[in-house]
Amino acid sequence: MPAVVDSSGWIEYFTDGPNAERFAGVITDVDALILPSIIIIEVYRRVMREAGASDALAVAALMKQGKVVPLDDRLAVLAAETSHRHRLPLADGVIYTTAQSASAELLTQDSDLEGLPGVTYIAHPKRKS
Repeated sequence: MPAVVDSSGWIEYFTDGPNAERFAGVITDVDALILPSIIIIEVYRRVMREAGASDALAVAALMKQGKVVPLDDRLAVLAAETSHRHRLPLADGVIYTTAQSASAELLTQDSDLEGLPGVTYIAHPKRKS
């Protein structure tokens, strides 16, 4: 089954956080991995800020082993509608809509997405839900 790991899952994986193993299997199954392009932006930005451009480039290269889905005009309109309907922040709306469009499971630690169809929410032990 295709799967999307949202930005929080990628960060958890790259920092070897408490839930890293929960995301590892999906991240390493590159044949089933769907990657909304906005996730590259979010993760690259975070890694660049915390570890530098060289590490950010290495992370982006690893991420692009999955199927990268660009944000086109059709997906943008659907994401706007989805964001409005579910009261999601912009990036979450794009990520969720991309997963739904690909009939993919979305794995996340983001409580904004908890309870939506097709979402597997993994609570972070250090955060309040």
